[in-house]
Amino acid sequence: MAKKKAFVLRVSPEMMASLEKWAQDEFRSINGQIEYLLHDALKKTGRLKKKKE
Repeated sequence: MAKKKAFVLRVSPEMMASLEKWAQDEFRSINGQIEYLLHDALKKTGRLKKKKE
């Protein structure tokens, strides 16, 4: 499995509360929800590299 890189992300308390609620609604951790949203945005804009099989 590929290593994941950690980094600091600063968001407003209001945004954090909304992300927490959204993550709970979809049974994800906040980290998992943010990763999902970023992955989806990259995929939709064609910026995600395809995995080699």
